[in-house]
Amino acid sequence: MSRFLDFLNTADLKTLTQVPGINRQLAGNLIAARPFDMPEDCLKVKGMGKTMLGKLELFAEAQGNVSENSALVPVEEEAMPVEKIQLAQDSPKEQDSFFRRLGRAFVAFLKALLRLIMLAILFLAIGAMFYYGLPYLQKTLIAPVEENTAQIQKLESEIATLQAQLDEMNSHLTALEGSVEAHTASIENLEEMQAALETQLQENNDAVLLELKHEVMFTRALDILARARLYLAQSNFGLAKTDVQTARDLLVELQAEKGDYVLAKAIERLNLALGNLPEFPVVASGDLEIAWQILVSGNAPASTATATSTPTLVPSSTLTPPTVDATSSPTPFASPLPTSTP
Repeated sequence: MSRFLDFLNTADLKTLTQVPGINRQLAGNLIAARPFDMPEDCLKVKGMGKTMLGKLELFAEAQGNVSENSALVPVEEEAMPVEKIQLAQDSPKEQDSFFRRLGRAFVAFLKALLRLIMLAILFLAIGAMFYYGLPYLQKTLIAPVEENTAQIQKLESEIATLQAQLDEMNSHLTALEGSVEAHTASIENLEEMQAALETQLQENNDAVLLELKHEVMFTRALDILARARLYLAQSNFGLAKTDVQTARDLLVELQAEKGDYVLAKAIERLNLALGNLPEFPVVASGDLEIAWQILVSGNAPASTATATSTPTLVPSSTLTPPTVDATSSPTPFASPLPTSTP
């Protein structure tokens, strides 16, 4: 036991690393933990175990036997290296290590084969993912995105078209507003002229002044009706009804003084238009257009002789104001006053 303890306390790093299973780090830990009082004290060194302690003891005994035999052999045999003796003693172990190496090689071969199989499975999975996954992505993601993009482009085109129509309507409404303002100024001038003529008629009852007053009243009624048509185009049905009522009152006053048949027919159409406003603007617009044509042409069409006062019910969703040409209204004294028909 003391020989083994001496081996533990005196063996150098090279000798300790010759023991199977002891590397340089473990040998260094043994040397750093010296001296040992008992062989079992080396078990406290990190990495040491009873199996390793047994290997150290066998190696120490082998070293002792070699040293004893070296004293009995001739001088020529003393030069024989210790490594050769160890190789001669460890030959059965070498046979064991060959089979172990063969087993390790076989295990390594199996691991490599398993890796190849796993790689093949991985490549097959990736190929299947591309083969089946790309059409699925095309159907579930790319195709809906492309369809939505096409719909968005279509909606943008429709919005651009509607915006252009809106701009055109705005410009048209601006022109209508300008026409309304022009008619309003003309109506105010005619009203002032009518008031002046009525004052002169009170002072001097002249037939020429009376005829001139009738012309002013007629032209004023036409301007008011033209403005009512513009209000209908702007969907201002309340203002349109007010203007139609004002023009109708002027024509009634004029017809009472002249007794004109054409004026009476125009007044009938205006009465129908007033009855249809503001609930039935489309029907009222038609009656207003007929009254306008009667006043402008000076003739009462045969179709106006039998006018019905019951309007046709038109759904509110289809009501669209008529398009009015602002330039169609006559200037003051441009249209002759219709002559009475017996």
